[in-house]
Amino acid sequence: MNDIASTDGPMNGGIGEPGVSALLAFTAADPEALASLHRALEAAADREGLLDVAYTSIDTPVGSLLLAATEKGLVRVAYDSENHDKVLDTLAARLGPRILRAPRRLDTAAREIAEYFAGLRTGFDLPLDFSLSSGFRQTVQRHLSRIAYGRTESYKEVARIVGNPNAVRAVGSACATNPLPVVVPCHRVLRTDGTLGGYIGGLAAKTTLLRLERAA
Repeated sequence: MNDIASTDGPMNGGIGEPGVSALLAFTAADPEALASLHRALEAAADREGLLDVAYTSIDTPVGSLLLAATEKGLVRVAYDSENHDKVLDTLAARLGPRILRAPRRLDTAAREIAEYFAGLRTGFDLPLDFSLSSGFRQTVQRHLSRIAYGRTESYKEVARIVGNPNAVRAVGSACATNPLPVVVPCHRVLRTDGTLGGYIGGLAAKTTLLRLERAA
């Protein structure tokens, strides 16, 4: 995964200039200098409003999670099985090409997710950007955060609660395409008979999350 996922725009204009290439070649041989250069780039991009999407990745009990945020808030949480590079490509196409690994913007999200997995947090206090969803899907996804920690609802119950009792399959689709799993808890939605149903991160991850919440 590249630190800079942008392919055009002001952030990497002139990247092929000899002076920049020489600087990158020099810092590549010095990890501390490279890290310092990246931090400076991160700070400058954020300060100048040149950063469409900041991202980082964290290790969790359900594997590596990609976290991405716009200026509005957390916009994407992706499981490793979704292919983080492809997720970044999609974010570039939909939200803007200026994408940078910039952990600082994700510090609070990373901390709260770590607290959740440690059993120290039952809800998230994060600004969320739902711009990757629209219409009924977004309505369903916004409702998911109202399902209490340690509780579950069926797809049928969710359809009724959001005002369209016949849209059970559409609820399933909204859960399957939830761009913010874990934080927006689609894992709390089950089939009417209590079986798991599907999950974007796989059934093992869904089971892990449900067991974590029941143990608290």
